[in-house]
Amino acid sequence: MLYPLSYGRGPAIIGTDMELPLPLALRALSDEVDERLARIPTTLNEYGYDPFGASLDFAHTTSAIGAFLYRYYFRVETRGIEKVPDGRVLLIANHAGNTLPMDGAMLGLSMLLEAEPPRLVRAMAEFYLPRIPWWSELIHRAGAVVGTPENCARLLEREEAIMVFPEGSRGFIKPFSQRYKLQRFGTGFVRLALQTKTPIVPVGIVGSEEQSPGLVDSKALAKLIGAPAFPVTWFFPWLGLLGYLPLPVKYRIHFGDPIRFEGDANEDDEAISRHVGRVKDEISLLIEEGLALRKGWFS
Repeated sequence: MLYPLSYGRGPAIIGTDMELPLPLALRALSDEVDERLARIPTTLNEYGYDPFGASLDFAHTTSAIGAFLYRYYFRVETRGIEKVPDGRVLLIANHAGNTLPMDGAMLGLSMLLEAEPPRLVRAMAEFYLPRIPWWSELIHRAGAVVGTPENCARLLEREEAIMVFPEGSRGFIKPFSQRYKLQRFGTGFVRLALQTKTPIVPVGIVGSEEQSPGLVDSKALAKLIGAPAFPVTWFFPWLGLLGYLPLPVKYRIHFGDPIRFEGDANEDDEAISRHVGRVKDEISLLIEEGLALRKGWFS
């Protein structure tokens, strides 16, 4: 449901199907998030956390804020979300953004706000992120876990939906000249899919490359802070923390048909690479579909 924004009696900023003043639009979004989160089955302890540290209270707060960005800032459009099967599933997507992982946030929100029934998608976090004290608690409360095969397998055994970005930091931090050129994929997600008999849904995301266009990946600065990469963008670090803010580009998220691989998780690297290549090709096609629909960065 879309709630166009309006200030007083002025025209709606986005959309045409209904007009609401900003406070009412925000309230409507909060109510929608509440209703959809209430439909998601969870296993919480007496303190309100699941076995991996996720909190529904925290999810509500972050999702309500995220829903505003989803509806009105990035104006996300999805295609094919009905193709995502029930139960365990791996959502495999391209990765970009340079500063803030808004592609992961928008993908997760699409499954909460658009999918029927709504799903709470888990993210596999880079190994170095939990070493950042405040960020560690934030990502765990939001439902992310450190991206180890063991964690992923445990979540899939619980019939969870998991998003994976096989490009990792190679895709997330790169110069704008490399936009929408898929980087090398890790292969672990295919072995996990085979091990756990999990379907893979390829996802193509358009918009993330333009939110914070990159100049270079500074290896020297990355080494200084113990990270695998460090972005220098058109705006960061030149504008300080303001340079971290993404541009209000339009996001398009296209879901492909589920892929179910048959075989053994211990297949040789050549066989696994063929499976990875198939998923990568499907994502490339979905990206091309999204790019063909756009008129510019913001439309």
